[in-house]
Amino acid sequence: MTGADRERPAPPYPIASVDRTLSLIQMLAESPEVKLSEVRARLDVGQSTAHRLLAMFVYRGFAVQDPRTRSYRAGPYLLDLRRDTGVRFDVAREIRPTLARLAGESGETAHFAVLDGTDVRYIDVVESTRALRVSGRRGRTMPARDTSIGRAMLAAEGDAWVSARYGAPAQPGDQDAAGLDTLLRELARTRSRGYARNRGEVELGVCSVGVAVVDPAGDLLGGLSIAAPDSRWSPALEKAHVQLLHAAAARLAGRE
Repeated sequence: MTGADRERPAPPYPIASVDRTLSLIQMLAESPEVKLSEVRARLDVGQSTAHRLLAMFVYRGFAVQDPRTRSYRAGPYLLDLRRDTGVRFDVAREIRPTLARLAGESGETAHFAVLDGTDVRYIDVVESTRALRVSGRRGRTMPARDTSIGRAMLAAEGDAWVSARYGAPAQPGDQDAAGLDTLLRELARTRSRGYARNRGEVELGVCSVGVAVVDPAGDLLGGLSIAAPDSRWSPALEKAHVQLLHAAAARLAGRE
């Protein structure tokens, strides 16, 4: 069970077989390889059940088995699904170490997310180890314009992209037009300062800064953010967090 699973209440009438299947998909999506013993422990099933389930995953293309190590990894069908979600990184080998380093260096909660239309979808998180900390949003979606990580990615996509998705202003004074104009002005400020910020706009008492992850060709790969309670926030810390984010984004994008 992942941290995100623990945050959500279980359905009143769970289907054990479906839960085991989805849990195995999570394991293969999050780890470079899994062993039969790990599947048994994670799913709390016997060896024969775990083996049969993995055999079906191999048969359907969701998993492949390494003949040398006998371990399993994500198969071609599962990899195709992951690419379709817009995530172009290996969560376990690239995103998680990056977030762990960010959280360790900043002492605060670090997120990676991607754009999903006009929403931001949180792919992974490493929470701060402090008693007072910002909770992770892994698996959640939120309006991109409301979050620092979302604004950073919208700014990277450009005004034409944003206007096409949020609706071009029809009449001066129209509320939708005013909302778009306000967003475009905020995105211009984001580009000017080099990062996006949010001071309690989504969650009272929470501050965050975010940057886009852009590859050398200029394509948006996702976004990174650091979030902390406002009681620990200061201009000096904001500057330090932004420096950490830019360095992490450069590493992920292959620019460092």
